[in-house]
Amino acid sequence: MADYDYDIGVVGGGAAGLTVTAGAAQAGAKTILIEKEKNLGGDCLHYGCVPSKTLIRTAHVYHLMRNSREFGLPGVDLPPVDFREVAKRIQSVIDTIQQHDSEERFCKLGAKVEFGDPSFVDEHSVQLNGKTVSAKNWVLSTGSSPAAPPIEGLDKTPYLTNKDIFSLDQLPKSLIILGGGPIGIEMAQAFCRLGSKVTVIQRSSQILSKEDKDMANMVMEILQSEGVRFYLNSSILRVNDLGDEREVTIKDGSNTMITLKGEKILVALGRVANIVDLGLEGLGIEVSSKGIHVDRRLRTKHKHIYAAGDVTGQYQFTHAAGYEGGVVFTNAIFHLPRKVDYTFLPWCTYTDPELASIGMNEKAAEAAGTEYSVWTEEFKDNDRSLAEGERVGKIKMILDSKEKPLGVQILGPQAGELLSEWVAVLNGKMKLSTLASAVHPYPTLGEINKRVVGNFFSPKIFSERVRKGLKFFFNLKGRACGEGA
Repeated sequence: MADYDYDIGVVGGGAAGLTVTAGAAQAGAKTILIEKEKNLGGDCLHYGCVPSKTLIRTAHVYHLMRNSREFGLPGVDLPPVDFREVAKRIQSVIDTIQQHDSEERFCKLGAKVEFGDPSFVDEHSVQLNGKTVSAKNWVLSTGSSPAAPPIEGLDKTPYLTNKDIFSLDQLPKSLIILGGGPIGIEMAQAFCRLGSKVTVIQRSSQILSKEDKDMANMVMEILQSEGVRFYLNSSILRVNDLGDEREVTIKDGSNTMITLKGEKILVALGRVANIVDLGLEGLGIEVSSKGIHVDRRLRTKHKHIYAAGDVTGQYQFTHAAGYEGGVVFTNAIFHLPRKVDYTFLPWCTYTDPELASIGMNEKAAEAAGTEYSVWTEEFKDNDRSLAEGERVGKIKMILDSKEKPLGVQILGPQAGELLSEWVAVLNGKMKLSTLASAVHPYPTLGEINKRVVGNFFSPKIFSERVRKGLKFFFNLKGRACGEGA
């Protein structure tokens, strides 16, 4: 049997890599984690989830202060936002969480951490900082980076991505966002609330194109009411650097040429897998523009080389990466044939209100040719939502032809938190009747989960057939008020 330096080597210290490393080391495997950046934590901690949610919270508080009269409070004359202070707060949150992802912590768990740019020299070895490191198993979890699409003039024009928008010296007076996906829409609302004049350019006919159109349109209408401008069905022809501002020329849905100007441009047009210079071509590992090809056990062509997280191009969420890291750990360390299952993978776009989803929406069900029914409940009928000043949004429950849940979408306050109940219900294969009969505290937003299921059962429980049966067996006398009384 070949003698390797390590039982398992992990390339990339983001969510997937850290999950594998922590599990393998604690299970007794000799483990090395290699990270090219100066700190562990990956894109999510430094440039993604953590800074964006911190910024969103800051913008939400400022928005509430500006709208204090809506809550019966005196109006407040607020000074402009000093973005340097906002950036300081963002960095302080990152620094606090960084302690959980430190080299020292993983060393205590038993894993060796090295920093540098590894490149495979064979299927068991990498070249790292002038030396060769070998491992019986390898995990590729190098993540992804913002894509730079081939737009005329973009390579000659300064622009922002999620890598630098959270550390600006000052708030942009105006911001043009290229892309209407989750990152673009979250940043559009946040910067608009902080005081920037924001414009979003989207190639398709709706923002958040993977979501159902009715839900996405509600989000867009909210942002429009706050001042964000949208150009849908618009192709970007070129961008120019005008010195103190940037110029973007587009062609809208009616083939009209429009020129827009803004102080800054944020490019949010997708992600590309970080696979350059890893030496994968020498191993014959199959890759595409999306990322590394893997099977359902997350193995590459070489069964001892795994890939997890954004680098596979599957579901680019931190929680998906952590889940995939667990699957790899089970396969590589315990040698149990565990496969990924994304049937009820949840996700959330953190606008205000949030848009959270799990399982199939209507768009996905239609694409799959699945027969379905839709059941809804609106937040304007939820007492806690009204007390909170929230009147926009709804929950949609999608059932198949056998009345089994396919998925749930929630647009409303704390939708991401409300979805957690459905994570348990759907993954635990709980009966809808169990949720309908469960007692929820009043008044809470969570009652909306019970109510939407109640809407499904009500026509069955209170049908004409049931009423006739009750009248026959128990001599019920019928209505006491209204028509027919």
